[in-house]
Amino acid sequence: MKAALFAYSRQGCRTARRVMDYFSQAEMRAFTMPRFSEPGFLPLPHAGRPLYEEAFCWADTLVFVGSAGIAIREIAPFIKDKRTDPAVLCIDERGNFVIPLLSGHIGGANTLALRLAQALGAEPVITTATDLNGKFSVDAWAARQGLFIADMQIMKAVSAAILENPVPLTSDFPIVTGLPSGVTEGKSGELGICLSCRRKQPFTRTLLLVPPLICLGVGCRRGIIAEAVGSAVDAVLKEHHIHPKAVRQVASIDLKANEEGLLAFCKDRGLPLTLYPADALRALPGEFTTSERVLRVTGVDNVCERAAMAEADTLLVKKTVFSGMTVAAAMKNWEVRFE
Repeated sequence: MKAALFAYSRQGCRTARRVMDYFSQAEMRAFTMPRFSEPGFLPLPHAGRPLYEEAFCWADTLVFVGSAGIAIREIAPFIKDKRTDPAVLCIDERGNFVIPLLSGHIGGANTLALRLAQALGAEPVITTATDLNGKFSVDAWAARQGLFIADMQIMKAVSAAILENPVPLTSDFPIVTGLPSGVTEGKSGELGICLSCRRKQPFTRTLLLVPPLICLGVGCRRGIIAEAVGSAVDAVLKEHHIHPKAVRQVASIDLKANEEGLLAFCKDRGLPLTLYPADALRALPGEFTTSERVLRVTGVDNVCERAAMAEADTLLVKKTVFSGMTVAAAMKNWEVRFE
């Protein structure tokens, strides 16, 4: 975790030190007014807006020890999207109350406020409606599970609807716990939640939550360009209705360690590339599409399917051939838990 801490008085600095103790394992930057010259604190510049903007972009969590008004004024110009904004908390200078101000659910500010309040012996002040009413916080749960929220407007509609009546949920994955308050099983209707790696719309307004479970296995000729890799991958995802956010990694044989086009594609898409030696791919159990030519060149009968399955459980898309490319897709098993 990366945290930025701001204090504006002597008493505030004393409370801030208690907060610093809680964040002892985090990468932290603490700031206070230059006239205090507190050890461990950096001086706040007189014109502090660039500093607050940098902290807003750099940190996972911002903690203001002082009035809520100060915090709100300083962060207001930089608020963009609840999927990416950091958690922002405010603590009064005596450490009596911990108030999450921003990203209570997705950014984890509510959970952090509860834990920090317990550590300080303070009172957490939680204001989000689902938490107050003991209902399912779909965005907070999705964030904890690492799921992609496909539509933030529909997510807001679901959060509001849960306060009135149970919202139906359907899942492509086994649900191994009971459903939370505010959610019921259902596969159709006006508004609902769908857990899937595919582009699906079972409800008139579907909140699609996408787990990153798909590994793409690729094989390619030498000198392939990134655009060709991207076109092949996009074609496979579109044909099989796989959501791009379901892809968690790309895999291939270690002969491709210096393949610039493949490396550039992964960097552009923000996907890790895992490379396996031929003997590791050969050792994988299962039935794969074989090619004598690929075997002669690489030492393994199939690169894309085997690479896709190296850290997955189910082969979803078998070897698909493009000009200079082969692509396969496999999925890890996943269970839905609402604990």
